Amino acid sequence: MGEILVGSCSWTDRELVASGWYPAGHKDAEGRLRHYARRFPLVEVDATYYALPSERNSRLWAARTPDGFVFDVKAFSLLTGHPTRPALLPPGLPPNSRDPRVLDEVWARFTDGIAPLREAGRLGTVLFQFPPWLRPGPRAREFLAECAERTAGWPVAVEFRHPSWWDGAQRPRTEELLRGHGFAAVAVDTAPGLPTSVPPVTAVTARTAVVRFHGRSPAWGTGSKEDRFRHAYTEAELAEWVPRIHDLAARAEDVHVLFNNCCGDAAVRAAERMGQLLTQAAAAG
Repeated sequence: MGEILVGSCSWTDRELVASGWYPAGHKDAEGRLRHYARRFPLVEVDATYYALPSERNSRLWAARTPDGFVFDVKAFSLLTGHPTRPALLPPGLPPNSRDPRVLDEVWARFTDGIAPLREAGRLGTVLFQFPPWLRPGPRAREFLAECAERTAGWPVAVEFRHPSWWDGAQRPRTEELLRGHGFAAVAVDTAPGLPTSVPPVTAVTARTAVVRFHGRSPAWGTGSKEDRFRHAYTEAELAEWVPRIHDLAARAEDVHVLFNNCCGDAAVRAAERMGQLLTQAAAAG
């Protein structure tokens, strides 16, 4: 049975900091991370999607967390094909994100930025969350092959945002594609029944399996960030996933369970309860 690690998709989210979850004396950058790491063994770094990571921050994160703590790092927007503002690109380069020189430099900066986590043994996966317009086909296969070449030796997890990747006859082809590159498939929980809803497929295509809980807001895929992720998971909704997660753990070396319903303290509260439910189910046999 693989190890199951549970956490949230940020420890620095503005609404989490304002929620009161962090106690007095633990609201500075160091105090927040140390407090979070006493409560959970895993966190996702979402800030690296919006800005390139720095080696200094990675070293500090490793130093401020205990042995065994794991960081899943979200890939920078340009690396996954998302629009990226020129102001976020390294200075001194052409302000054109399509220029190959820009892409090469961004890959180099991202690689250097996460190096201290890799060296400290704290890097869980690098999450490539691809945009909803990336659909199965030759262009997508070429894009993933390029990502695989640039991330050789990294633990990579892939989340597709277009439902067709997991529909019917496409599902085994998607699994084969990810397995061929050594990429972990990300299972997701979102509001069901929407045009943008991705089915909650639990595939194991690498040593690590990843589950990301985005909440079940009906505004998923259409509303503002706050609207899309505003959801407090009920006991019943969490319990649905307990046997699925244990099944993943039976097929993978480890399972990362992450809550992305980052409105107030909803994500950390759901993560705490999910950890309890998983422990209870395991004890019950």
